[in-house]
Amino acid sequence: MSQSTDLINLDTLAQELATIQQTGSKRIALLGSRHVPITHQNLIEMMTYALVLSGNRVITSGATGTNSAAIKGAMRADPNLLTVILPQSLERQPHESRQQLEQVMHLVENPSNDNLSLAEASYLCNKEIVSRCQQLICFAFHDSRTLLQTCGDAEEQRKVVTLFYFD
Repeated sequence: MSQSTDLINLDTLAQELATIQQTGSKRIALLGSRHVPITHQNLIEMMTYALVLSGNRVITSGATGTNSAAIKGAMRADPNLLTVILPQSLERQPHESRQQLEQVMHLVENPSNDNLSLAEASYLCNKEIVSRCQQLICFAFHDSRTLLQTCGDAEEQRKVVTLFYFD
């Protein structure tokens, strides 16, 4: 292994260790699949609730499933510590999501992405979310291309990534 590679690995490990050991609040991105069983949604909601009660800021997107569960947990704990970034405008979100999203204090819309496919807009949205966080927690399936690509991007930015698979 070359010396420059050793330094990169040491830098990465040092940064990850510092993030893990940080006792103050962190900016944690929580993303995941829309297709999540209700029991998993309940666990994600409870985890997010605990993260926010511990003083962490949660950043997520507005989709159903994982992100909706994260929003619900954060809203219950402290709505001020939640930021939701939408891939497109609020009007482009599914009706079942809009009622919940209208209650979010820190809601960021991206109407400039309304002309893109949802997959393209979601990828751009996830990139923005990762750029704002210190740590990414992701819930995905092994074939969740956009989410797995987001995890790879986060690792390249030396973010701490925790990836849970549903399958």
